[in-house]
Amino acid sequence: MKIKIYQVDAFASCVFEGNPAAVCPLDEWLDDEILQKIAEENNLSETAFFVCSPLEVQLRWFTPREEVDLCGHATLAAAHVLYKHLGFKSPQVKFQTKSGELIVTKNESGFSMDFPASYPEIIDAPSDLLAGLGEIVPKQVMASFDYVIVLDSEEDVKHLKPDLSMWSKLDLRGVVVTAAANKVDFVSRCFFPKLGVDEDPITGSAHCELTPYWSSQLNLPSLKGRQLSKRSGIVSCELRGERVILTGNAVDYMAGEIFI
Repeated sequence: MKIKIYQVDAFASCVFEGNPAAVCPLDEWLDDEILQKIAEENNLSETAFFVCSPLEVQLRWFTPREEVDLCGHATLAAAHVLYKHLGFKSPQVKFQTKSGELIVTKNESGFSMDFPASYPEIIDAPSDLLAGLGEIVPKQVMASFDYVIVLDSEEDVKHLKPDLSMWSKLDLRGVVVTAAANKVDFVSRCFFPKLGVDEDPITGSAHCELTPYWSSQLNLPSLKGRQLSKRSGIVSCELRGERVILTGNAVDYMAGEIFI
């Protein structure tokens, strides 16, 4: 069996930027064990698989360790593959996922993704979460599907060296660290050690948590966030009620075939 595979840099305007994702279009679903082995072999933060039917596109995402319920950059990469390589013509693609229907619109700015908003709530920080920060004292600790830690400054976020062995013990998906910024509205870094992704380059799904928080803090419906990973990148965010619109571009890095 041969399966087409594309490696796409998402939230990027040229190669070697943004967050790389693998995308595999399928005629029908393979066994989950095979999907997981492909994602492990790719060893990227996410591998997206989709199956097209006349009425919808079913989309799933796998890290090297397990399937996840929501992923932004791999959704962007999947839309890019549909439009650029598979002749998709509609101005919108409706993905059916574990997080419900996700609508991606192609426009002059790139691709705009309509995702569910998630509102982090203030919590008492678990001891392992605080231990992972070392001597850094958080300004605020919240939780949604990730732990969200607010620090005092952009420099604190940039220079943070967390103890990931402590954060790998946590019950939620991962840890998102953020602060207000000057040239953009906020910055962040995202860590998912329990999923086999120590630090993710650019995490669209985390901005479903960050957008509602910073929108309320800054009283702005539209924001720009920069993720301060080594590859770095900017995500344009807009809060629309219970939805978050994330906009970015994607570029091809590689295309090939998998032999199974």
